[in-house]
Parts: sequence; structure tokens; C-alpha cells
Amino acid sequence: MQKKFKHFLLTFIFVGSLHFLSLAQTAQTDQGPFKPNEASFHQYKYPEWFRDAKFGIWAHWGPQAVPRQGDWYARKMYEEGSDDYKYQVAHYGHPSKFGYKDIIPLWKAERWDPEKLMALYKKAGAKYFVSMGTHHDDFFLWNSKIHKWNAVNYGPKRDVVATWEAAAKKEGLKFGVSEHLAASFTWFQSSHGADTAGPMKGVPYDGANPMYQDLYHAKAEVNDKGWLSNNKEWQREWLFSIKELIDMYHPDLLYSDSQLPFGEYGENMLAHFYNQDATRNGGVTNVVYTCKQPSDGMWVQDLERGVQDSINPFPWQTDTSIGDWFYRTGQKYKSADEVIQLLIDIVSKNGNLLLNIVQTPEGDLEPDVLHIVNGIADWMALNSEGIYSTRPWKIYGEGPSTIKANEIKGQFAGLSDTRGFQANDIRFTTKGNTLYAYCLGKPTSDININSLGKNSKLSDKRIASVTMLGSNTKLQWKQKKDGLIIKNNFKIPVEEVPVVGFKIEFK
Repeated sequence: MQKKFKHFLLTFIFVGSLHFLSLAQTAQTDQGPFKPNEASFHQYKYPEWFRDAKFGIWAHWGPQAVPRQGDWYARKMYEEGSDDYKYQVAHYGHPSKFGYKDIIPLWKAERWDPEKLMALYKKAGAKYFVSMGTHHDDFFLWNSKIHKWNAVNYGPKRDVVATWEAAAKKEGLKFGVSEHLAASFTWFQSSHGADTAGPMKGVPYDGANPMYQDLYHAKAEVNDKGWLSNNKEWQREWLFSIKELIDMYHPDLLYSDSQLPFGEYGENMLAHFYNQDATRNGGVTNVVYTCKQPSDGMWVQDLERGVQDSINPFPWQTDTSIGDWFYRTGQKYKSADEVIQLLIDIVSKNGNLLLNIVQTPEGDLEPDVLHIVNGIADWMALNSEGIYSTRPWKIYGEGPSTIKANEIKGQFAGLSDTRGFQANDIRFTTKGNTLYAYCLGKPTSDININSLGKNSKLSDKRIASVTMLGSNTKLQWKQKKDGLIIKNNFKIPVEEVPVVGFKIEFK
């Protein structure tokens, strides 16, 4: 009993010291052009590398992959009667005896080859790579000096963030980290519960044990139930943790799985993120912060599994996964075709796509996932000229998917992200004086691009040439009053991904 009390006391002192340090750090004013307020953030300029990159790959990966049950296992295993709770009891034991703290050491990542994966992701066309820093489970994937529950102390016994960073830089990719920590305090409150029925009725889950408060957090107040906690001590702890992540790795991109968190604490973090980069780059801020909140130019708005329905004047990002966020046995994945359709739709509207590639708990990719990534690579090798470094045209596209009734917009706007695109769904991008037009479905007849007709108000120039990306086939085409007609007598360059791109030059 004395030993347990001593451990609890040391934990209390440790956490308390972090709060003190957080307060001290919060009080500091960063040196640099940005102050912690919206008026100052409006001077932010989007870096060209992000606007040109268009496509990033994400490793949304950690201990929650271990049970092979998909998303949010660390929370759902404590929700009595849920499928994950039942799986936990059947395979590991009741959560009062075997909790998430005991799942963490089972994550060994023994088949993880980050350099091999990064080479594959570069081949697939990614221009930036994002490592998870910490999910809602409060487990840090970096070598934290302030939080013992991290991947250097438990599980792989490796600094996952630093290892991913080295691999990304070796391949010439920009590097980012994602933080999902802000939501952790309320998200993890299920660990403080107990069964309401059955033989273990009333027996507290291990999250209620004060010895593990540094992982599961303190018990929340009754009125503290939102996605972002109103607990000020937690808000300061979040700030200190994310500043540590920034200062240790200086990422090119930082992602928050929320709006900009916690008022003044979030503003403090963001000013620090922008300023530390300006200090390291001669006064120029070249980093990207993305969160789930419109910004009017202060940062990049992120839409989880969602899209914009029109061209946004500000660069934005969709984040999605080819399947579940975490590995789940037997899950269905997006095809390479669906990923490419989604990418083009997003790019035509001034956005970027950040795609999670689902890893096994061991760290490798399943054969079907490898097949999908290689399919993306095959298409990008022939068609990416109209993707990278492009900007939106006068309109993003034409066809059935552009009709208001068929559009899907916003956060979680259709978890599949795709809408069964057809061949007459066209998307446009531009680069200099060149226009690119992509047919999102496999053409079964001649292609008619209405927006490029001689009488179209959008096209005030006569077309000089039309060529197919990735092919030397000489096309038969004619610009008529009501559209550009391209005769369907060509072979699709990548049969598995029948999205066809055309390069159009004007007189």
C-alpha cells in the first residue's frame, strides 16, 4: 500500500511540475512577427511548397492497431456492451484488470521498415508525409521528456516521429505531425467507469486508479463533456506537450484534430509554431498549420472525410483514409481509382489530399494495400503533370457531380468521400497557359467538354492542340460551338485507374 501511495505521490508531483512549467511557458512572449491573436495571424502567407504539393500520405498508426478492431479501441473497450468491450473481455480480460495501459506494450512494430515505406510513398506521388504524434489515447510517439507514456519507453522502444522524419527527409519529402491530444481528456473518460450489470458490476475500470492518471487523466467534471475539455489544467498541459513536439522536430506541417484548441492556449501555440519557423528561416514562415476550422487565411482548413463544393480562395485540405483509421481485420479499402478521383476533385477546388495508408500493428502493409498504393503510383507516373503546381481554372468542373443536389460538402460529408463519378464528370486544373481536363469515369463514347465550346463564356480562346497525358496516341478532336469533342478511339494508359487526363493548349 505504501509503495502504491509513493507512486501516486510521485506522479502527482510530476504532473504538477508540468503544469507549473506550462504556466511559465504560456507567460512567455515569442520573438517573431506573430502575436497570439487573430489580427496577427492574418499576416500569414501560404507557402508555395504546400500549394504545389497537392498530395500527402499519413501514418495514422499506433497502439490502437494492436487488437485489429479498427478505430477508437482505447475508448470503446471501456464502453460496456460495445463490440470492442466484448472483444477486450474475451481476448485480454476485463478492463478493470487488463486495460489500455496493458495493450500499449503489445505494440512492437516488429515489421516496420520506414525507409522502404517512404520510398513507396514517394513513388506513389506523395510530396509530404505526416506521422501521427499522439492520438486521443494520450500515448506519444515521440521521445517526450514530459510524458512517460511514449514509444521510447513502451512498445516499439523507438522514437517513431524521429524515425519517420529521417525517412521522409531522405526521400526529399516535407514532413508533418498530427496531434489529436486536445480531445483526449474528455474522450478517455470512459476508462473511469465501471460495469452497470453482470458479475463485475461496480468494479472500477483501471482508468479510475489514480496511479495511472498520467495516462487516463483525472476524472472530468460533470459539465465537461465536449470534444474539447474546459479543464484549464488540461489545456495548459496540452500546450506544453505540443510545444515540446514542435521544438523537438520543427515539422513543416502540424495538424490538429479539432478546431484551433483552447482559445488563448491555442493562439499561443500557433504563434510559437509560426515564429520558431520564421526564426530558423530568416524571417520567412514556411510551415503549415491545419485544423478543422475555416480561417480566412490564418491557417489551412482541414475537412475530415469531406470536400468543398466549390473553389475555395484559400488552400485547404481533405484528410481521409483508404479504410478505417486504424487496422481492422477484413476491412474494405478504397480502390486506387477512387483515390485518384478524389484527389483530382480536391485539386480542382484548390485543395490538397492527405491520405492515411493503413498499417498492420506490426508496421507493414497488407498485399491488397500494397496493390492499391502501386496502382496510385502507376497513374501518377503518367498523369501528375496536371496535378502538381497547378491552380484552379475559372470553374472546377462540369457534369452530374457538379449539380447542387448531387454535391457532398463539408466535414464527414459521406464517409466514402466519393460519389460514383461518371465519364462526363470533368475536372479542370491550370498551369501557366495550359489547361488540364480529367474525365473521372471511364469513357464509353466520345467525350464532350461543354465548357470548352466556341460559344462558351468560359473559353475565350481557340484551342490549338489536345493531347492525352501518359500516351503518344494522336487524338481526333474538334472544337465546336457547344463543346470540345474528343473522339473515343484511344487506349486508356492505366486500365486499373481509368481516369483520363487531357492537356489542352490554346492559340
